[in-house]
Amino acid sequence: MHVPGQYKFIVQLGKALHTHGVPSYKSQIYLTDIAEKKGIKGSFMDTPTWINYVFFEEEEQTYNYVECVPPGELNLGALSRIVEITNDVIDNRSTFSEAKLAISDLKTTTFGFGKVAELIAYMVSAGSFSMILDTSWASTITASLIGAILFGLTILARKSGYIRSALESLVAFIATIITGLLSMYFQQIDISMTILASIIVFIPGLSITTALEEITSRSLVSGTAKLFDALVSLFKQFFGVVLALAILPLFVDLQPNQAVNDVPESLDYIAIMGLAFGLSVVFKVRRKDIIYCVMAGFASFYSTTLFAFTGLLVSIFIGTIVAVSVSKLFGKITKTPPLVFLVPGIVMLVPGSKAFIGLSSFFLDAPGVENNTGEQVSYIFMGIIGGLIFSGSFMDKTIKKASAKSMLRTQQ
Repeated sequence: MHVPGQYKFIVQLGKALHTHGVPSYKSQIYLTDIAEKKGIKGSFMDTPTWINYVFFEEEEQTYNYVECVPPGELNLGALSRIVEITNDVIDNRSTFSEAKLAISDLKTTTFGFGKVAELIAYMVSAGSFSMILDTSWASTITASLIGAILFGLTILARKSGYIRSALESLVAFIATIITGLLSMYFQQIDISMTILASIIVFIPGLSITTALEEITSRSLVSGTAKLFDALVSLFKQFFGVVLALAILPLFVDLQPNQAVNDVPESLDYIAIMGLAFGLSVVFKVRRKDIIYCVMAGFASFYSTTLFAFTGLLVSIFIGTIVAVSVSKLFGKITKTPPLVFLVPGIVMLVPGSKAFIGLSSFFLDAPGVENNTGEQVSYIFMGIIGGLIFSGSFMDKTIKKASAKSMLRTQQ
């Protein structure tokens, strides 16, 4: 059966959005917008592991496309290019055939900055987050070195299916083993915080937040599946830590250190920007957008710190609104999807790290561990989701505005 070219383009566009980590409800908004603008009747459903698109021509004739697809991985550089291609189609600057070819070219296009830049990004992210956690110089240096080792492990995971399947547990296990051994010789290493900082790139806090965002937007099937997937990923990391903490005492006498924070507080602001920069490289943000991503991350985190006196829930709520507002502003300035700048801002607030701190500190019997970690995680979740709701981020207007402009030109 012959399938019209415009249907093929929408299917290919949907797969590309899915592959590069766009939330399901946003993908469905994009696809619905372009279909309506081009006079196509269709219904689109995107879930973490399969997609289902139905196109209606007449009551007795429909085209149905169903395909099993692996869960997507966030690639903000590719996302920016996909939205540009889509807007070109909506504005009649390119045909379906040209756009289809452009999306196909994305499969062979390399996004990112190369392995050396990614290595530096892993080290900077780990070291910067360690400084934000108010640890010591010894912890910061240790976390950075472990971050470099874990980056090497991710390179191996790209070539080995076994390592890729066990990556979450493996990085947590190796980080804990190395930190535990070094803590015997360097008493200023804060074990639990150093472990967390070294694997901050792998903590699925953003995935958990995205899942709750989808559930809140009534994308229940996709949101629930992604939530359980993120929680399983977090439990895999917990397992890696617990396994290492069970093995280490068999060979060494592991005791939690009383580390003293000897990093000047003024360097926290540099650390915030360093973390935002490192995560932007990891997420493959395009070069022209990196400085804006760093500013978005800094604005989000700093505003939360500035309003800390209001309490955890309110400060996170304010930080989320700032992140959304700044991302929309930068999106207008750069003509880049606001989601590219929103991700670094939200990452600075996500609660996955808080839950990890509570668990690892519990197993290390660290003194002074707060017993209300679960309550704090809930407040952070509520603050982020509340901020997203009140800032109107559930309806991305990027493509809708382009569609409206194109319709006006058509009428004229």
